[in-house]
Amino acid sequence: MVGRLDTGINVLDRKLDGGLPPGCIVAFTAEPASQSELLLYELTAARGTLYLSTERSDDAVRHAIETSPSAVGSPTIRHVASESPIEEATRLIGALPDGANLIVDTMDVLERCNTEDYIAFLNELKSQMLETGSIAVLHCLKGDEPANRSRTYHAADAVFDLRTEIAGTELENHLTIPKFRGGSQPTDAIKLELTEEVAIDTSRDIA
Repeated sequence: MVGRLDTGINVLDRKLDGGLPPGCIVAFTAEPASQSELLLYELTAARGTLYLSTERSDDAVRHAIETSPSAVGSPTIRHVASESPIEEATRLIGALPDGANLIVDTMDVLERCNTEDYIAFLNELKSQMLETGSIAVLHCLKGDEPANRSRTYHAADAVFDLRTEIAGTELENHLTIPKFRGGSQPTDAIKLELTEEVAIDTSRDIA
């Protein structure tokens, strides 16, 4: 579809009619023990990326990206480590160039802030994405979910849900998109291989 920004992950772009609309905010949910970061790393190959890490140090994230076996870019990595994470994240996002990617890994730290401040942050984030024509991917871990997680889902234009299950002796990863404001919503689960790169698993079925 004309005007869409590709994610850099072919299987996703095909399911999304060419990619994501500029200004889109994606909530990407996954289990902490999954290989969900691999998908984040591949997103950096599509265009210039600001990678905000709220838990791991910038050196740890940089090392993980540089040693990733899949195709990646050279993102600008910043560790949000202050006592006012929303203020620091807002300041960093304010310098985002046009047509860029923003990755926040993870959202949990921000979601545990004051609800009123967090809602204001989400509104500012959306305005910044629309103004710059960029895409934001918010990594949301499942499990001990913060109270403001529902606000993240509500503000997001799309929700990507990664589920990792054990099938016999193998791990299977399925990505579903329960919410997508940007056009036709994919209704089937996408079976992924999260090993050396993100790809469709066609060993047993056709996704």
